[in-house]
Amino acid sequence: MPVDFTAIDFETANSHSSSACAVGLVRVRGGAVVERAEWLIRPPATHGEFLSMNIRIHGITPAMVTDAPEWGDQLQQLRDFIGADVAVAHNAGFDMGVIRGACAETITPVPKLRYLCSVQVSRKTYDIPSHRLPLAAAAAGFGEFSHHNALADAEACAAIIIDAARRHAASSVTALAKTTGLRIQTLKAIPLKL
Repeated sequence: MPVDFTAIDFETANSHSSSACAVGLVRVRGGAVVERAEWLIRPPATHGEFLSMNIRIHGITPAMVTDAPEWGDQLQQLRDFIGADVAVAHNAGFDMGVIRGACAETITPVPKLRYLCSVQVSRKTYDIPSHRLPLAAAAAGFGEFSHHNALADAEACAAIIIDAARRHAASSVTALAKTTGLRIQTLKAIPLKL
């Protein structure tokens, strides 16, 4: 189906939401991937510690992000890539939490963003024992990929939405959400406690 959206995935240095260390972005037009982007991000010093568990998961080390842009320095590039698209993420609460947390930590305005969670779409589309990204992507016909690589994860997420739109005969991400009984969410800043 001719759906347009941008899939997004973050990797983090540790369990704090502001510790983004990589992002992968995949632009979909007419139900096909037309552009990909990925880059490293230097987490803020206050939450910049890389936990060994996280390094084992994604393979990103502190040395790799030494010269990477900080959150505020890359945010415009991120916003420009997404543009007016609905952003789609697998377990979107995590990825939107990264944006919110990193913006709060760096005192950067939270971008206006509409988003949809591909885990929720997967639950409404596939009868599988788990809706973890590798299983949901396989159900969508997306083969093996480098799980926990931000770009590969964004591509897998995109494949789920493209396939789900086809299965539900939805001509847009908004129509897909409506057909599956979901809502397009809006990213909002966390109110500051003064």
